[in-house]
Amino acid sequence: MTDSADHPLVAAVEPLVEAMGAELLGPDEARDDDVVLSWEGQEVVAVRLPQLSESLDHILAAMERRYGMPLAELDRRAKQSVVRSLEARGAFSVRHGVETVASALGVSRFTVYNYLNRENAARER
Repeated sequence: MTDSADHPLVAAVEPLVEAMGAELLGPDEARDDDVVLSWEGQEVVAVRLPQLSESLDHILAAMERRYGMPLAELDRRAKQSVVRSLEARGAFSVRHGVETVASALGVSRFTVYNYLNRENAARER
């Protein structure tokens, strides 16, 4: 990135950009699908958003860091919690999302669908 790295706007959005798995760029490096952020009318930084599939991988890696272990090593209750969290974040709208999550959790697709169905049934009661 350019000399705007020390700008307060960059410092403010950096944790969010990192959490999303996005990338900060100089505004002069922005492409049409990047988001350019301005401060007092001046372009300061561009944000390159990740592809949805990359976002899911990033979210799974962040969850592993939060739990302090590979997701496949979690107990059943924790895995169900992970699935609930991922569903809330739209992970299963991504193509092959269920397969990706199942692989990360060390379970079958069928098990992920069971977790989702159990959660949806509990909400309907």
